[in-house]
Amino acid sequence: MIRSMTAFAGAERSTPWGRLGGELRSVNHRFLELSLRLPDELRALEPVLRETVAARVMRGKLDLTLRLRSDGAAPSTLAVDDDLLAQLGRLAQRMDAQFPGMRVGFTQVLQLPGVLQVPQVDTEALREQALELLQTLLDDFIAAREREGGKLTAAILERVDAVAAIAADVRDMVPAIREGQRARLTARLADLQQPLDPGRMEQELVIWLQKLDVDEELDRLDSHVQEIRRVLRQNQPAGRRLDFLLQELNREANTLGSKSVDARTSAAAVELKVLIDQIREQVQNIE
Repeated sequence: MIRSMTAFAGAERSTPWGRLGGELRSVNHRFLELSLRLPDELRALEPVLRETVAARVMRGKLDLTLRLRSDGAAPSTLAVDDDLLAQLGRLAQRMDAQFPGMRVGFTQVLQLPGVLQVPQVDTEALREQALELLQTLLDDFIAAREREGGKLTAAILERVDAVAAIAADVRDMVPAIREGQRARLTARLADLQQPLDPGRMEQELVIWLQKLDVDEELDRLDSHVQEIRRVLRQNQPAGRRLDFLLQELNREANTLGSKSVDARTSAAAVELKVLIDQIREQVQNIE
């Protein structure tokens, strides 16, 4: 299945320490480049996260973001040090006579060290949750890449079919073009005042027509088209292979244009190059 290099996936899950959420997005890139944004509790997990992503994604510039946020239920799990709070109360009573105008709010008291007891995060359990979340992200991310890859495949095949049709049309034209060129050259040689040796004239005619022979170019065009179709059917990264094949297609189109002695084949060569450029634009998005 062909995959695009552009995709996005997001997911969340509830944990005892809040909502763990993540996003994974990517754009085109020659290689795999991964940028991470992690909460402090998960920073030690970075090498494992990188290995996990690299095992399933071959190319693209990826951004992976993980967040840990309170989900509103966290305050009910908080505890207060009653002994410390009682001591602070007695201290406040003693200080009241000395500082009668001093007022301390309840929230200010909670901010004093040790008063509010926040549950400790189970780092190992949180990391397991993060790895499970990453697998969910990767599943959705790859599915999105494959959906977009299907659209790219259809667009490429449409243009590949057009390339094959043009090559077939040129192949049909070639015999008539050769015959026309032979007749034109023969007529010009006949107009020469000094007669030429018939054998030498035929030899020169054959050499000249051989220079116009595009059968090999057409055969290679057909071969590259078949290979592109085969690559698009494979279930593995294909972007670099397709890019190489397009270079070969473009080389044959250039040679076809340079050998052209007829407006029809010249136009065909131009149309081939336009189609190849359109295919290349699509291939740049393929993993």
